[in-house]
Amino acid sequence: MKILIADIPDEGLSLDIEEKLNIQDIPVSAPVTARLELNKTRQEIIISGMVSAELDLQCSRCLNDFKRKLDIPVNVVYHPIDEIGMETHALKDDELDLGFYSGDELDLQELLKEQLLLNIQMKPLCDENCKGICPNCGADLNVAECNCKKREVDPRLEVLKNLLNKRKE
Repeated sequence: MKILIADIPDEGLSLDIEEKLNIQDIPVSAPVTARLELNKTRQEIIISGMVSAELDLQCSRCLNDFKRKLDIPVNVVYHPIDEIGMETHALKDDELDLGFYSGDELDLQELLKEQLLLNIQMKPLCDENCKGICPNCGADLNVAECNCKKREVDPRLEVLKNLLNKRKE
């Protein structure tokens, strides 16, 4: 959904958005919904509101598929891209909620994608207490314990264990 900057009135613009997004590597199971307020002061566009989405993810520990509902608060300030010029600099803490637009329109679909990508865990978990899978047999340890022999020490580190035992003597 694209918004023309000139179409944003002085008193602001309220939008209710429902969009089906295609985000690379992230299956979105339902349309993304957003309630956004757009305000314009000179060339700045201030966007605030809430984005909601339901994602189909895979647990990083047990590899089971699960759904995760995200409710993301949005507070972003957009400036014209002409303001930054050609110089580069490191972002400061107060610039993390800063975005840029070019031309006379603002792509809200890109804002929604960006907010979702920034708020997904790098290693999603189905549950904080997920036990994962057994590294030997691959059994799901959330369902049942496996009967694999547990090794206390990695065989590659056995030499170090022997050194520690000699030191204790």
